[in-house]
Amino acid sequence: MVNPVTDPSAGPLSDVLVVDLSRALAGPHATMMLGDLGARVVKVEAPGHGDDTRGWGPPFVGPDDDRQSTYFLSANRNKESITLDLKAKADREVLLQLVDRADVLVENFRTGVLERLGLGFELLQQRNPRLVVLSITGFGHDGPEGGRAGYDQIAQGEAGLMSLTGSGPEDPQRVGVPIADLLSGMYGAYGVLAALHERDRTGVGTVVRTSLLAATVGVHAFQGTRWTVAGEVGRAQGNHHPSITPYGLFHCRDGAVQISVGSEGLWKRLCAGFGLDPATEGVATNPERVGHRDRVIALVEEVFADWDAEPLLARLAEIGVPAGKVRTMDEVYAWDQVASQGLLVDVEHAVLGKVQLPGPPLRFFDAEGAEVTRTGHAAPPTLDQHGQSVRDWLAEGTQPS
Repeated sequence: MVNPVTDPSAGPLSDVLVVDLSRALAGPHATMMLGDLGARVVKVEAPGHGDDTRGWGPPFVGPDDDRQSTYFLSANRNKESITLDLKAKADREVLLQLVDRADVLVENFRTGVLERLGLGFELLQQRNPRLVVLSITGFGHDGPEGGRAGYDQIAQGEAGLMSLTGSGPEDPQRVGVPIADLLSGMYGAYGVLAALHERDRTGVGTVVRTSLLAATVGVHAFQGTRWTVAGEVGRAQGNHHPSITPYGLFHCRDGAVQISVGSEGLWKRLCAGFGLDPATEGVATNPERVGHRDRVIALVEEVFADWDAEPLLARLAEIGVPAGKVRTMDEVYAWDQVASQGLLVDVEHAVLGKVQLPGPPLRFFDAEGAEVTRTGHAAPPTLDQHGQSVRDWLAEGTQPS
């Protein structure tokens, strides 16, 4: 493998081999994060159909006889694909050869599945004591409901997130992306990095566990302490912050803008900029404004009603009040600020040719302030695209191209 010390452009994890047994989104998102950091990720898929998300659509793109799922494309860049039947002795031996060389193994099977396949954690770490294993489940590996299957929308509801999202308490809504899956993948990758660092000190790998439930509860933030400390149950209340006012979406003449008035100083700026009295009785302080939220919203929208969105945003910027628009997805990816942050990458796909994908959200810089960029990103693989090259590498000890 490439040495990240001598070639930092290859990525900080370019000396790490990840065996990815996961499917759908939580595990694949974790391994994609590791791949974005330079790790070599070998994705092990079931023969014939591969990862479930290869069939999730529409939309599909490409020729009718080789359609590619855009869902799969979203979670599998910078990986190689090999198909293995884990119930077949010969294929299981290939997997074990990969385990022998691996630094990390990631799986998101239901509790007990690896053991039934003869690939339990104890066996894996007997073969490779330095192996770090990441295991992601729906509701945890133990506890009274530890064996439940995990699906994102169910986890969003069970973990309280839907009760906080929507136009009001009677309108629970899921978040518009599979946030429980994505968060568990992010926490999982974070745990892997900690385990790899610990291994450098101890020489021994460990098992990292997280779940959709744990990851979602882990981001309750102030809504969690609102209950555990203050005894208040948070409820959905649309596009306005429960603890700060005015902070949310406000209508204007031709649409809407969002503002974040997070301090008394910003409240005074907003009032001065639009002819409001910051000391108006009942709304002079943030606790008062939260207690009279509907009145504050009406005051702000009354003055915003004379403005179109673009000049209103310019005025808010001029007076120093944080503000923004609500962009559609096409507008986001056409935004030059998104491009400037490296959030789009061009890759060459084996079937689709040159395509553009959402890119990784991290950037690295050297001591002189120059950005250290990777030499390139690899497109998500077609099914078993690297099966032969991985087998050749295992047999000959050579790096596949």
